[in-house]
Amino acid sequence: MAWTFTEDLDAYLAAAGAAVAARPVDNTLLLTVAGTLRRRGSDAYGEGTPRYGWWRGASGRVDGALLWTPPHAVLVGTVPAEAVAPLAEACLGLGGPAVSAERGTARALAARWRRAGAEVTTVLEQRLYRLGEPAPPDPAPPGRARVAAVADRELLVEWVDGFRREAGHPRPGAGRAVDDRLAYGGLTLWEDDGVPVSMAGVSRPAAGTVRVAPVYTPPRWRRRGYAAAVTSAVSLDARSAGAGEVLLFTDLANPTSNGVYRRIGYRPVADRVEIAPVR
Repeated sequence: MAWTFTEDLDAYLAAAGAAVAARPVDNTLLLTVAGTLRRRGSDAYGEGTPRYGWWRGASGRVDGALLWTPPHAVLVGTVPAEAVAPLAEACLGLGGPAVSAERGTARALAARWRRAGAEVTTVLEQRLYRLGEPAPPDPAPPGRARVAAVADRELLVEWVDGFRREAGHPRPGAGRAVDDRLAYGGLTLWEDDGVPVSMAGVSRPAAGTVRVAPVYTPPRWRRRGYAAAVTSAVSLDARSAGAGEVLLFTDLANPTSNGVYRRIGYRPVADRVEIAPVR
């Protein structure tokens, strides 16, 4: 039983790709990030060299996986309990990067780090939702949804940058991200009287799932129901296009967004916590 680490994306996909795809809801971040790295190259999330890992249990089968795009957190997918202690040691050996994992795994990692003499800080708590029975926003705001086009690029880049800043993850490359989404109709605008007032994106399909992100409304247009409307629109479009699961993450520190998504039909799946050791 051991973790294997590599900087070779193809080797990771060959070893762990099928295991990750077998649980696409729980592993949604690993699926979409790996897909982006494959399309856009190893610098898609920054200049750091990505690293990949997978865990083989006693049976020899791959039972867990992770990927890391420095300087961002290590993204841990579903892993068995016996993989946590070796993972905690490996992360400390890598210099102690932040780790994002399902809440139970995050708690177990934190306990291991504390035993090793490290303090642990919680960086972010999120909740994963899946679309159940869709419900239109009530009351519905004025306007309509439309798929964004190349002519909207300047506005979209500005809004993606704004979303990243507010989420606490500012980074370059918004233009590349927007271009990638425009290539497959992955960004939708809500317009009120012809004026764009809110935006929602949706990932490319991966193992039968898509994830809604980012959702952004400029401050001057908030509290009018636009975000709920555009999220509902892209969610319904994704389901109509054949997605077996439509997912999204929310920040648990934002009760407004959590309430909004529940009202339009999203149901909680699991919590995800980003933690970091401090030595």
